[in-house]
Amino acid sequence: MTLREATEGVEYIVKSINTDDEDLNSFLFSLGCYSGEPITVVARRKSGCTVSIKDSRYNFDKNLCEAIEI
Repeated sequence: MTLREATEGVEYIVKSINTDDEDLNSFLFSLGCYSGEPITVVARRKSGCTVSIKDSRYNFDKNLCEAIEI
């Protein structure tokens, strides 16, 4: 299941991130978004979703949401 299909308010564990962009992987790692870490969808929008990672909130676009497997 991807982050795009996640239910709001439920905590999930990141299984993998499927991107070929090393800069994007490094950026997500710096946010704390990597395999084994908890992530929660706070709000859903047409363009993506707002997620909570380690007590911080971030807006991810729909393509990035589809790349994060939970």
